[in-house]
Amino acid sequence: MADTKQYTEVAEAGMQKAIEYLDEKLAHIRAGKANPKILDDIMVSYYGTMTPLNQVGTVTVPDARTIVITPWEKKIIKDIEKAIIDSPLGIMPENNGELIRIAIPPLTEERRKQLVKQVKGEVEEAKISIRNARRDAIDAVKKSIKAEGTPEDVAKDIEAVVQKLHDKYVAQCEELFAAKEKEILTV
Repeated sequence: MADTKQYTEVAEAGMQKAIEYLDEKLAHIRAGKANPKILDDIMVSYYGTMTPLNQVGTVTVPDARTIVITPWEKKIIKDIEKAIIDSPLGIMPENNGELIRIAIPPLTEERRKQLVKQVKGEVEEAKISIRNARRDAIDAVKKSIKAEGTPEDVAKDIEAVVQKLHDKYVAQCEELFAAKEKEILTV
């Protein structure tokens, strides 16, 4: 006989991972305010090894429009500057020999619309992952009806619980989208 929890826990774990991944992806999308997470994907050549930027210096945000990077070793400041210039961020760093200052320019209306479209795409991918977790759980329940003789009413109850989980996590995706859209569109 099927254990309701085993199906719902697996489905919920998959859905939770989709939300966590979406949250992480959205944090890396620049919204006009200084956010050190936008630098997380930048790799710096450090003694011949590609190293994450936050492992070769201190990243701080002194105000809403500025990010400051203080390298732990002065000799790698040019490598950090080059890595930022070569990144897809489209931001020009300012190097004074001691530290690197990045001024976050205000977003144009066109760029804001592009970012909202990008966010919408990320949200849609998360929803697909959530739907896939629901489908996998329901397929597993249907297999257990045939293989283990699980009663159909129990299977229907499991499907209803999984559907409620699906709806809850899709609503979380929508909340994350609304919050990020507001952040991007706020001038």
